Amino acid sequence: MPDGVHPPRECGWIEVICGSMFSGKSEELIRRLRRAVIARQKVQAFKPATDDRYSEDHIVSHDKNRVAGVAVVTPADILSQVEQDTQVVGIDEAQFFDLSLVEVCEELANRGLRVVVAGLDQDYLGRPFEPIPQLLAVAESITKTMAVCVRCGAPANRSQRLVPSRERVLVGAEAAYEPRCRKCFRPWEAPYQEESCDTDA
Repeated sequence: MPDGVHPPRECGWIEVICGSMFSGKSEELIRRLRRAVIARQKVQAFKPATDDRYSEDHIVSHDKNRVAGVAVVTPADILSQVEQDTQVVGIDEAQFFDLSLVEVCEELANRGLRVVVAGLDQDYLGRPFEPIPQLLAVAESITKTMAVCVRCGAPANRSQRLVPSRERVLVGAEAAYEPRCRKCFRPWEAPYQEESCDTDA
């Protein structure tokens, strides 16, 4: 659906922007929200409170583009804070929310709002990262962004973790992850070798 276009009030929809780390997901989300503002639409943006890497009250891309955003703890907080005259809702880092985000997005779209969601579609092991797969199933529009593999320069759609942690949810930026293509992706590489050495010691 074209940027900056809002459907009749009774016809909302969901857009999902997904991909690996450093693939421009937040940048694309910010671009769409800014165009909606130019079109004089009422926009609200939300982000998980756990993601405070760059700002507590803005959605910020890795290249430092930003748009004002409210940090929330749960998807239900989004639903309760959307104002009556809002037309477009943006949600960043969707992978940090639980599956109830799907119901929240559906509810907003059913109210006639345009809902734009960005998030990782795979975790550090290359597995589908909820709730993105479920959102893809119900979305009207899907954009898959690609990064550049730091090893070979090919299109990259996986996030290589560079720090020793087995936690599925780990907030990090350049020092914690790098984009890799399918061929160069090594989910059990250096971090776990370091862990093994620590354990043996």
